[in-house]
Parts: sequence; C-alpha cells; structure tokens
Amino acid sequence: MAKQALACRAHGPAARDGALSRLGVVLLMAACAMASAAQRAQAADPLQGEVTRFLHQTQQAARNSDYSGVFTYQQGASMQSSRIVHVVDGTGERERLVILDGEPREFIRHNDTVQCLVPTKELVLVEKHRMDRFPGVLLGEGHDLDSHYTLRVGTQRQRVAGHECIPAEIHPRDGLRYGYRFCVDPDSKLLIKAQTVDEHGEVVNQIAFTSLQQGTAVQARELQTSWDMRGWRTIELPTKAVDIAELGWRVALPPGFVHSTQVSRPMKSGKPVMQMVLTDGLAAISVFIEQFHPSQESRVMPQGAARNGAMNIYGARIGDHWLTAIGEVPAGTLSQLVEHIEYVPPGGALH
Repeated sequence: MAKQALACRAHGPAARDGALSRLGVVLLMAACAMASAAQRAQAADPLQGEVTRFLHQTQQAARNSDYSGVFTYQQGASMQSSRIVHVVDGTGERERLVILDGEPREFIRHNDTVQCLVPTKELVLVEKHRMDRFPGVLLGEGHDLDSHYTLRVGTQRQRVAGHECIPAEIHPRDGLRYGYRFCVDPDSKLLIKAQTVDEHGEVVNQIAFTSLQQGTAVQARELQTSWDMRGWRTIELPTKAVDIAELGWRVALPPGFVHSTQVSRPMKSGKPVMQMVLTDGLAAISVFIEQFHPSQESRVMPQGAARNGAMNIYGARIGDHWLTAIGEVPAGTLSQLVEHIEYVPPGGALH
C-alpha cells in the first residue's frame, strides 16, 4: 500500500547513503512494478467466488468514481499523509496525489501515464504503466483469490473519517501470505480503511482516509498542480521486457502466485538489473537479479532474511548473480522462493 510514496522517497537524502541507497532504489523499483501489476485487472466474472467479487467491487469504485480527501499511511513508528483527488471524465481517469510530509512530492496521473514531480530537483519522472494505489487494492486479475483467501464480512458498521463503513476480514488459507482488514463504504463500495495483518495477527501497516468527499463534492480544478514546471527536466524511466526463463532462470512459484512483470531496468550506475514481479492478486513479490562482483561484498544488502517495516527482504548469491526478493509476505515465503531458484546458463551447467 501507498506504493507510490515509496517511489518518491527513493530520491530523498537517505537514497544517497551507501547501503540505504541500494535499498531505496530497490524499494523504488519494487513499488513501481507492484503497482503496475494492477494494469491487468479486469471486470469480475459473475461465477467467481465471494473474495474476488468483493475486491472487484472496491477496485471498480476506486477506478470509476470521483473522490478526494486525505489519507494516512502508518508503518511501525513511521506515518505519512497524502492528499488525493480522483476524477473520471470523457478522457478517462485523472488523479493527483500530493505527499504532505517531508520533502515535497506529487504524482499526476492520466490513465496509464504517471508523472512524479520532484520540486527540489525541478524534475519530472514519467512512467507509462498503470499505477493503482489506495483505495485500489487488487494486483492483476485476481481470479484465483478464493483458493487462497477467505472472506468474513462484519454486521456491525464502523465509522472512519466521519463515514459509515462495513468491516471485512480477508484471511489467508496458508502461511505463505498475510491477511487483511478492510472497511468499505456501504453505498459507493469505496475502500476507506485497510490494514495488513501478519502471521502473528499483528498489524504491519495500515492506511485510512482522515477526510473524504465523494461524487459531486469533488472539484476537478483540484487536479491542477500548484508548481510552475517550466524549465524542469523530464526523464522517462526506461524498461525492457525480458523472458527470465529464456535467460536460464528456473523459478518455482509459491502456490497461487503468477508472473506479472518481467523487465530489465538500468541502475544509476548504468548496469542493468532484471526484475520479475509475482502476485496472487493481493500480495506481490519483486525479485531483482543483478550481476555480482566481489567488490560489491560490503555494499549489497545482507544475505538471508531482513526486514524494512512491513516489507520482508531476502538476499542470496547464485553463481555470479545476486538475488533480492522483497514483498509484504511472510519471510518464509521469500526464503522458500529464493532458495529454490536455479540458474542454468544457455548451453551451460546448473548453478
């Protein structure tokens, strides 16, 4: 959740400090790719189960209705507020997201084109893929969610940001993924509050509106940025589609997860890093593959398991490559995934 806020943070001061730089860049790419996985979401099949139908309702409300407000994202001791304006008109979806804490950051989206404004650098980063975020939650088509999650809808309504909402709990059927608690507007079906719950029942992050307007109360003029962008540099973030299997990588996917994205991206150093994104429709895992050199030993992220807020991280060396897996899933899911990845160079021996 709040994935785009992560993307902007990667350009902040922490992103310039040694290992934090690598972690910031990796989290940036994970955020972008996990969000772009939502590009494949489609209308719900009436024969699908209750989990899928429920989540498709909230997703369609996030995409097809007008709303504006302020929401707060909390992860551990960290908290960040953002203002969002979302309007649907004759040209499709238009959205503006303003980060209210820390260095100024702003996102302007028109359908699948997203501009990330970095005022302190007079810079605009452009990405051309869908960037669904809260109050949207689905990643990919999500057609098999009922095989891996169960839904329990509450009967006692709650109040969030002055709005009544219906609570719902989505529980994993196994230990490979986290659970979720949602609260949804009973009329518009818009998601008003969401929590991610780990395998111990602890809330690892939460995001909720603190103020919200819907329908005719939303003013389209709020979509306009207040920044004068004349003279700013514009950089389009490049990606190249790749086939991980054709390049020699054998990946045993965790049950319920499917490939969403496989791309190669240039790092700041100019060297490429391959990235594949796996998703089960709610959870997402990014796996980064880069060439390993002995000189990197002190700069790479720690081998084995680590954690950054709600994100679990698992790093491992495979032959002459370094793999980093990141996702809001249990640490065991990442270790199981990475430890079963194999590399067979085309025409070469198994690593």
